[in-house]
Amino acid sequence: MTGLNKGPGAAAESAQIPAAQQATTIGGYSLAIAKALEASGVDSARIFKAVGVPLDLSNDPLTRLPASTMTRLFRTCVEVTNNPYFGLSVAKYVQISNLHALGYALAASSTLMDFCRRLERYFRLLSQTTKVTLSETDDQVLLRFEHLVELSAETEDAFFAFLLMTMRHLYRQDFNPVRVEFHRAMPHEGAGPYEAVLRAPVLFAKTDGLLVFAKAELLQTLNGSCPELAQVNDNIVIGYLARLDKSDVITGVTQKIIEFLPDGDCSRDKVASALCMSPTTLQLKLSQRGTNFQQLLDDTRKELACSYLQQAARSVTEVTFLLGFSDTSNFTRAFKRWTGQSPTDFRQHP
Repeated sequence: MTGLNKGPGAAAESAQIPAAQQATTIGGYSLAIAKALEASGVDSARIFKAVGVPLDLSNDPLTRLPASTMTRLFRTCVEVTNNPYFGLSVAKYVQISNLHALGYALAASSTLMDFCRRLERYFRLLSQTTKVTLSETDDQVLLRFEHLVELSAETEDAFFAFLLMTMRHLYRQDFNPVRVEFHRAMPHEGAGPYEAVLRAPVLFAKTDGLLVFAKAELLQTLNGSCPELAQVNDNIVIGYLARLDKSDVITGVTQKIIEFLPDGDCSRDKVASALCMSPTTLQLKLSQRGTNFQQLLDDTRKELACSYLQQAARSVTEVTFLLGFSDTSNFTRAFKRWTGQSPTDFRQHP
């Protein structure tokens, strides 16, 4: 989607995070660790068995590993390879497909800003251990990673390196961040390998992980931009998040709104019934999260509208009915209220 500051996943970012012993990470991530072990001449099956990680993990996003298990696995890998930079090595073996639908949505993003906003919105599918927050100054974009539970240093190493490699692949190979800050302490062996991979000043032992980018570069259109593909995969991610955390009422409601909007019948009562609760209970649960059904409906429509309008094959009339509006004049008024632009102007200058 376009990554406006508010959207169907934005409110969900305040969702309660499981306790440390319950926080999980997508299991497909371990497939990259296995490849890195094999490349180091270590039998990954032996290590996985010793740590208690199943050998036949699938790439299904609902196949999860506890954060504590991932930490134990990484620490064992560092010991057996005698490589304090093992996490950086893992980054080379992480594939977009290991992130499932979110990976494909990221790859189809319109800009790197869109990429970062999508990561902020849906990072919970990858891991419940960290909260990602995007902020902006006049000329910089800050992507912050707040650790909600204690993680191994290699987890941070691997993901930051993978993220930068992916962004370069999508944009251009000489793309570099302004600076990178790690929560982890600097290895005794020094920062050299980090600077070589990240190609930016690197700081350690900070409160949060942080990637700082030049805003102008993040606003450039990507050659692989495909709003239709990004939209389809965003919807898949929302569905998985609803299944992953059934107690997250915001994600559940958002999923149902997306499902019901094209039918033109997306009332609070219908959504509540689909979630097996009364309208009163639904409203109470939403109010406890600081929102309400109408606000979620409005936010979801706005986000979908911006995404649909980037898809050249969709007419404004089609977008109108996909969003459940009765006519284009109602949609146009709502869109101007959301963005200050008409749908036609937005399409020309998104």
